[in-house]
Amino acid sequence: MKKSIQLLSASIIAVTMVSCAKKTEKKPPVEEKPVEEVFEVKLDRFADLQILRYQVPGLENLSAKQKELVYYLSQAALSGRDIIYASNYKHNIQIRRTLEQIYEKYSGERSGADWDNFVVYLKRIWFSNGIHHHYSEKKIMPEFSQEYFKQLIANTKDANWPVLEGETPEQMISKLTPVLFDPKIDAKKVNKDKGVDKVKASANNYYGDGISESEAEAFYKKQMVAGDSTPVEFGLNSKLVKENGKLVELTYKSGGRYGAAMDKMIFWLEKAKGVAENEAQAKHLGMLIEYFRTGDLKKWDETNIQWVATTEGDIDFILGFIEVYGDAMSYKGAFEGVIEIKDFDASKRMKVMSDNAQWFEDNSPIMAEHKKKNVVGVSYKVVNAAMESGDAAPSTPIGVNLPNSNWIRSTHGSKSVSLGNIVQSYNDASGEGSIDEFYLREDSRERIKKYGKLSGKLHTAMHEVIGHASGKINPGVGTPKETLKNYSNTLEEARADLVALYYIYDQKLVDLGLMESLDVGKAEFDGYIMNGMMLQLRRLEPGENVEEDHMRNRQLIAQWCYAKGKDKNVIEKIEENGKTYFVVNDYDALRTLFGELLREIQRIKSEGDYKSAEKLVETYGVIADQDLMKQVKERYEKFNLAPYSGFLQPTLTPVMNDGAFTDLKVSYDSTFAEQMMRYAKDYSFLGNDGN
Repeated sequence: MKKSIQLLSASIIAVTMVSCAKKTEKKPPVEEKPVEEVFEVKLDRFADLQILRYQVPGLENLSAKQKELVYYLSQAALSGRDIIYASNYKHNIQIRRTLEQIYEKYSGERSGADWDNFVVYLKRIWFSNGIHHHYSEKKIMPEFSQEYFKQLIANTKDANWPVLEGETPEQMISKLTPVLFDPKIDAKKVNKDKGVDKVKASANNYYGDGISESEAEAFYKKQMVAGDSTPVEFGLNSKLVKENGKLVELTYKSGGRYGAAMDKMIFWLEKAKGVAENEAQAKHLGMLIEYFRTGDLKKWDETNIQWVATTEGDIDFILGFIEVYGDAMSYKGAFEGVIEIKDFDASKRMKVMSDNAQWFEDNSPIMAEHKKKNVVGVSYKVVNAAMESGDAAPSTPIGVNLPNSNWIRSTHGSKSVSLGNIVQSYNDASGEGSIDEFYLREDSRERIKKYGKLSGKLHTAMHEVIGHASGKINPGVGTPKETLKNYSNTLEEARADLVALYYIYDQKLVDLGLMESLDVGKAEFDGYIMNGMMLQLRRLEPGENVEEDHMRNRQLIAQWCYAKGKDKNVIEKIEENGKTYFVVNDYDALRTLFGELLREIQRIKSEGDYKSAEKLVETYGVIADQDLMKQVKERYEKFNLAPYSGFLQPTLTPVMNDGAFTDLKVSYDSTFAEQMMRYAKDYSFLGNDGN
């Protein structure tokens, strides 16, 4: 791209010179403007993954003090990197460091199929923060042999093998080899299958060996106080283990589990507090520091309440143990960090949605008794990520609504953000060829090409702002994770998606100036149904069913609407030239179905109806059509599009002058592997045992 721009500039200058030669009057010489370097979004492609880059717009407009704050927060976020590996699986730290030693010091032939497969395997582990796929939860199997692994070990000289205390390198390799190569050992990081012990069947490191699902459930149920209107998020920041036959929690805190990493985060947060933008932000930082020191979940609630109230300033951040998708029991929070800079123009445009949150709640199709009479403090803004870590990297969300505590959201409100520069990078990396392949009707194709990016942004905004903030739990009913258990996350995502789908085809959005016509809604309906019915199946492997909560949610919605609208042909399945298409015939009727399903899911959540939750998810959200999966994969092959994307993080380097922080330089590592190896040296604060 850069070269073509240069050639174009040269041709324009040449034409200008010829034109000037034909005239007698003298003209001033044409000064060629420097060619602006094109920012390449795509960086790497391997297995089912691709690595993208994102820019950090707005950073240049910050003051030196604000840039200093961004830097300190970014270092705090990166300091917790090892925690996500350790919590995802008990052997992840040892495995990663072993493979990194090989990558750095192997003296044998560093080319050929075996070496290439080894490098891809290591990249996949870096991408997924461990040996289990970040989305499917299945163990990633090496595509090289055990014999080659032995060769790699034997020819890695002067290695600093990550052995445990009292363990020899030979013993470590003997222990790890079957873990890597036997597909039956710790096969799934999170197992939510019906009928299995979800704790024992899951390989994550949130529960100690020998603990059963019923034991974990009983342990946390005992801690819950009947009628407590402000319950903490029990188990969020701890590992549950057995000591002398008794269940105890190992809390993540300074001096506790993951203490070395926690201390490093506290160190950087103390520095950030010293350059906070305002008193509210400094108070929030101080409260977060105290929470990391003590591990007290009541302090976590207090911190979140202060965070919700801290709305001034240009910089914000998410840091802590937050999302519970990685735990089949939905108690344990995964470490993540996202450092954000406001996108002022985009946030102004979207503020109108937040300001009308009560209108959306009042006009929702859910039952009147499940509606909030006062939607509190739903703030929405578009931000640009400056750094991501833990559960948010390399694979990142595009929108976030926090905190997750229901009572805090109801009483104090929440914050919703859309990561504008992440969305932009995704858009820059996508092509239009797949639209022509998978959408049968020309009007649908044209609408998606014209409005698809806008409809996606609006859907994300409504999902986060009014979706997660909508509805209420009936008095006396426990929290969704308590009542709906392993189905709570799927139904919460489905509920938020349905709110967005219901309103994206509403004239209200046109009247508010958020979109020019209802064609935007039609584009979103077409895309959502195709994705839920078949396109997302390309992310699965043959024989697999749908495991991940967001995928289950999308299939549940699409399949339910297809089944319920079949008599009226609302959604039509068409076979043409050996290809399958799902076509929306009646957009008004489909919107009605979205409303009906939203009403039912809100009822299930409000009443804590586990049996209905189980029936709904298992009937429509779990079973993957294997024939459609095969077809989708074959049709996608020609586009060379990876099913999953993740991001290289920018490198933020402080510029100092006489000991004072004056600027923040943004650069990028040349490769994904270069960044991961640098992180291994700079941000490895946990021991080889993951503690």
